[in-house]
Amino acid sequence: MRRRTFVRNAAALSMLPLGARVLSAAPAAEPVTPALIDAANKEGKVTYYTAMDLSVAEPMARAFEAKYAGIKVTVERTGSERLFNRIAQEQSSRLFRVDVVNSADAAHFQPWKREGWLAPFVAEAVARDVPAEMVDADGMFCNQRTHLSTIAYNSKLIAPEDGPKGFQDLLDPKYVGKLVKGHPGYSGTIMTATQQIARELGWPYLEKLSKQKVLQVQSATEPPKKIEAGERAIAVDGSDYLFWMAKERGSPIEVVHAVEGTPLITNPMGIFRSAPNPNAARLLVSWIMSPEGQQFIVSLSGQYPANRQIKPKPGRPLLSDIKTFREDPRAVEREAESIKTQYARYFKV
Repeated sequence: MRRRTFVRNAAALSMLPLGARVLSAAPAAEPVTPALIDAANKEGKVTYYTAMDLSVAEPMARAFEAKYAGIKVTVERTGSERLFNRIAQEQSSRLFRVDVVNSADAAHFQPWKREGWLAPFVAEAVARDVPAEMVDADGMFCNQRTHLSTIAYNSKLIAPEDGPKGFQDLLDPKYVGKLVKGHPGYSGTIMTATQQIARELGWPYLEKLSKQKVLQVQSATEPPKKIEAGERAIAVDGSDYLFWMAKERGSPIEVVHAVEGTPLITNPMGIFRSAPNPNAARLLVSWIMSPEGQQFIVSLSGQYPANRQIKPKPGRPLLSDIKTFREDPRAVEREAESIKTQYARYFKV
């Protein structure tokens, strides 16, 4: 389903203006209780839809299962834009499979909320430890983690003194045929990053970039893998935590925070009202947002935590020290179809 059609239909069905709230206030915070654990164990399973790379999502699921041995987590990983379409199709067909969803495109949660598809839930850790700006006012979703879409390069193929310092540098003729980037039609990270870059640098910049013989891939998880393998020298974009993880493995990867600014990506998470396993869903969200769950994500991948009790991973730059572009989910929702159209016109994909 095209996002523009989805948004139009959602507004018509709900008879609510853009951005209107379904509820007037968030529900009270819910602690993890023996009753919740017992109910979740009776369900015995939970399905987690996510855009997070499987190298992080699967170990996280196994850590949850180790704590709650009676519950099996099924991880369904795909690009956020495909995840969005998949959920729309499942809901229209009344094939209710998703329990918990985590998207790298924060704009997705606007129509899901307007449609009444999300269940209000505020975990105790969220109410206590997550900044208010990261939590939906009606308790429909909260930010699970934050990452960046950064430039990076393979230092065996590009000498540090010749490496790019920012986005404009990528237009240098010496980089023709050496670049790889993700696609906004597949990846929520790249959709969000593209909106920010187009706003800050203009579409003429992206038109010039498209003439650099860029290797086009789908997911934001792919450029890190392409430059680590040496298939391309420079990644225009991609999930920064995967670049850092590759560097920690000993790969010759250098992460670049562009002088112009770096796209910032929040990753909200919510529970669907139609969840087949609502108690296990609440338990999973509670654990992911707890200090234990947040520390697991940070220790493994270095993504920036939403829970303020958890410090960033040692060796990673502080988010506050990085010049980032402003994220605007509502603008992404409005502009998504035009972004895909303009991008396809320039990059021929």
